[in-house]
Amino acid sequence: MTVGTYLQEFHGLPVFDFPGADAQVELPAPESVAWRISAPTYSDPGDELWGPQFERFLKTVDTGRVRALVVGGWDEAYENSSADIVTALIGANNRLTALEAVFLGDMTSEDCEISWIVQSDVTPLLAAYPALREFGVRGGSGLAFPSIRHTGLETLVVETGGLRAEVVRGIVGSDLPALENLELWLGTDEYGGDSTVEDLAPLLSGTAFPALRRLGLCDSVIQDAVAAAVAGAPVVARLERLDLSMGVLTDAGAAALLDGQPLTHLAHLDLSHHYLSEAMCERVRAALVPYGVTVDLGDAQVAEDDGDGDVWRYVAVAE
Repeated sequence: MTVGTYLQEFHGLPVFDFPGADAQVELPAPESVAWRISAPTYSDPGDELWGPQFERFLKTVDTGRVRALVVGGWDEAYENSSADIVTALIGANNRLTALEAVFLGDMTSEDCEISWIVQSDVTPLLAAYPALREFGVRGGSGLAFPSIRHTGLETLVVETGGLRAEVVRGIVGSDLPALENLELWLGTDEYGGDSTVEDLAPLLSGTAFPALRRLGLCDSVIQDAVAAAVAGAPVVARLERLDLSMGVLTDAGAAALLDGQPLTHLAHLDLSHHYLSEAMCERVRAALVPYGVTVDLGDAQVAEDDGDGDVWRYVAVAE
């Protein structure tokens, strides 16, 4: 599976595509939508590139009222990094004074496969917007996230087909006292996802992110190991929602999860896109549903046996 749709909502606001220069479209109130600014990743002569489009946006919209921005594609995103985008956004921080949320890289596989999107160091963007409450980024190639301090950030989402250990360590080593929601797509080693559960230690120990209430460790080829680590992780006791979806979770990982600390305090547990037997699915439901936990066990997968003794399981999003 790949990313097949654009964001329809972001930061609780409907996403609105900033129209082309010649479009006759009535613009919504600046604060009422998340503005999506996107250029073709495979551009033709005459196409408006992202930089000029952003400049036109700054001149057209009352930027002092804009609350959310979604960056879509940019020219040759499979070769050109997001560094220029980050620089442009930083340069507009004195105009985007009400900005609360940014998503960087809202592209489908038709625009650019998730593991082809070339990102950059995104932390200067966070530093330039100390009032930012939500930040999301898609694409792990070239992504850097050295440890930072940001006192306002409440939601951080990092979507990749392979998240490097260095990036994981930078994120979980950051000082984010307001962070309530963290979602990491760990991916596979085939696309750079070389992190281990040891890299998650500060997060799982509960010493990082004192406000954390919703945690997603998703899309992982080591989902069984992640589940086993989560089973004894102190951070779980204060969570409301736990998301271990999109990975290659098997009966072994689910059993480790259920045999660990109680999960009956959770409001929601997401294990969708899994490789669990029906018997294990029933065990999960029996252990949690009677206590009011909603459990997502959708999108069941079947391992592929190649006939030579190898069994293949796949994460939901990789390339």
